[in-house]
Amino acid sequence: MRNYKWGILGPGGIANKFADSLAVLPNAILYAVGSRDINRARAFAEKHRFEKAYGSYEALANDRDVDIIYVATRHPQHEEAVLTCLNSGKPVLCEKPFAVNARQASRMIENARKNNIFLMEAMWTRFLPSICKTRELISNGAIGNVLHIGVDFGFRADVDPNSRLFAQNSAGGSLLDVGVYNVSFCSMIMGKQPDRVQSHLNIGGTGVDESASMLFNYSEGQSAQLISSIRMTTPHEAAIYGEEGYIKLPAYWCGKTVVLNNKDGAREMVFPFEDAAGFQFEALEAMSCLDKGLLESPDMPLDETLAVMQTLDRIRFDNHLRYCFEEAGS
Repeated sequence: MRNYKWGILGPGGIANKFADSLAVLPNAILYAVGSRDINRARAFAEKHRFEKAYGSYEALANDRDVDIIYVATRHPQHEEAVLTCLNSGKPVLCEKPFAVNARQASRMIENARKNNIFLMEAMWTRFLPSICKTRELISNGAIGNVLHIGVDFGFRADVDPNSRLFAQNSAGGSLLDVGVYNVSFCSMIMGKQPDRVQSHLNIGGTGVDESASMLFNYSEGQSAQLISSIRMTTPHEAAIYGEEGYIKLPAYWCGKTVVLNNKDGAREMVFPFEDAAGFQFEALEAMSCLDKGLLESPDMPLDETLAVMQTLDRIRFDNHLRYCFEEAGS
C-alpha cells in the first residue's frame, strides 16, 4: 500500500480520536486540517502534528496534495462538506450518521458516482476485529441461520437544549446519534433492511427523540429488537441468535470480545487493540480501497448506507419526527 496524505475537515471531538488512530498507521500521513476557524485548525494541527492548517473547507479540498478527506463535522453539515470535497475531486470518508436523511445521502452518493470518486460512510464499528470475526463466524455457519438480533446503545445525558444531542436544529436525538449503530449492525448481519418496522420514539421537551425502541421483521421470518437512548444507560450489548447457537458482543460498538456459544460449547475470543481508539481500521479500509482503485467499500457499500438512512427516515417519519430545517425539502 502506498502512503496517503489525509485531510481532516472539522477539527472537533471525534476528529481528535480519528487523528490519534491515523497516527498508528504507517501508510497514513497526517497532512492537513480544515476549519472555518483558522485558529482551531492551527491548534488541531499543532496538537496532532499535521503539516498544514486551513481556515476554510474549500482551501483544504483544493489542496492538490491531499489524497483523502475525513469529514468530521456534525451530520447536518455533512452534505455540504462532502459535496465540497467531491467537487474538488477528493475521495471522502464521512463520519456517521452519513447524513440527516436519505434525500441528503442520495445527493452525496449521486455526486460521487457521477464523478467516479471514492466515498464511504465512516461506520467504524464495522471494521473492528471483533466485528470482522463475528461476520466470519456467521458466514462459516457457527450458529446456523440467524433468526433474531437484540442490540442496544443507550447512555444518560443531562438535558441541554443547546447541546448537539438535544437541539432540533442540530438533528439531535438518540436515533441518529447512537441508534444508527444498531440499525447498521442489523443491516450488516441480516444483509438487508426489514420488511416491517414497528417503532416508538419518546420525544422530549426539546423536540428530539430521547429514546427509541424498534422491532424489525424480515420476509424470511427473522426479527430484531433495538433500543437507543440519550436519557438512560443500557448494557451496549449485541446478541445474535441462530438455529444452532448464539454470539454475544459486549460493548459491541467499540468492543474487543466475541462470545460464541454453540454445540461445541462456549468460547470467548478477545481481539485487543491498545494503540488507538479503533478508528484506524476504517481508515485502513478506505486506503485499501483507494489502493485497489475501488470507488466504494465492499464491506460498507453506498447502497447499504442509503438503505440504512431510509430505514432511519422511516422510523422518524412514522413517529412524526422531522427536524425544523427538513420542511424546506432538504
